[in-house]
Amino acid sequence: MVTNEREVRVMNGWAMLLLLLGAGVGLARWFVEVLGSGPNATYIIVWTLATMVWATLLAGFFTLQPNIAAVLVLFGRYVGTVKTSGFHWANPFYSKPRVSLRARNMNAEKIKVNDSRGNPIEIAAVIVWRVTNTAQAMFDVDDFVHYVMVQSESALRHLASSYAYDSTEEGQLTLRGSMDEVSATLTKELQERGGKAGVRVDEARLSHLAYAPEIAHAMLQRQQAEAIVAARTRIVDGAVGMVEMALERLDRHSTVKLDEERRAAMVSNLLVVLCGDRAAQPVVNTGTLYS
Repeated sequence: MVTNEREVRVMNGWAMLLLLLGAGVGLARWFVEVLGSGPNATYIIVWTLATMVWATLLAGFFTLQPNIAAVLVLFGRYVGTVKTSGFHWANPFYSKPRVSLRARNMNAEKIKVNDSRGNPIEIAAVIVWRVTNTAQAMFDVDDFVHYVMVQSESALRHLASSYAYDSTEEGQLTLRGSMDEVSATLTKELQERGGKAGVRVDEARLSHLAYAPEIAHAMLQRQQAEAIVAARTRIVDGAVGMVEMALERLDRHSTVKLDEERRAAMVSNLLVVLCGDRAAQPVVNTGTLYS
């Protein structure tokens, strides 16, 4: 059952303070008159009861700072929530537990979990959240702070198992390469979970992401190999384009006539020079291809 929050207004504390001070002065004068008129059991009993009521009313004062709410409970029954900051007075029999409405940072602990491909990874997140429904936070869950911590770990595990750490396909969403999308998904899931406790999640972002130590070295070698292959592919594409451009310009300007054998030799030499990872050492050929 969801507890609906009711915001209530209470009496101004300063006005009530002046009223009770005036009542206290009246009680003091009455006590002097009672003593001056001689002993009277009835007057003394009435004055004693009035003084007890006056002293009880003094317990109704409380103060609230900005973004702090007081949840009013009367003998186990939820009465309402006061969110206005300042000096207030309410029924002295109300219990008034405070709930902070300020934004809170929670650095979720680093956990080990398998990604969607079964690779063990380490992941952690920073979550910014706040209480928006004090009634739900106080009465619908046992401890809303602990509830947020547990649900954050659960949501983080579910997120990690839904995405791969890294991508092998173009356009695939991954934990490492799609931070904005992953953060939005995590925030949405945390909001759905935290809504039961009257909590709103403002932001959730990954603060730590790495392969587990037992496979980190192997995965690093794989990433390096993929980077080398990608770089070599780009180099070869560029080299082939440059060779094609060189042959085309030679033919267009009739700079030199090349038969198929000479053309193949030029292509081979240019590709070796352009694709090699070391500087080429020129060799002067004093003969011919046919000698």
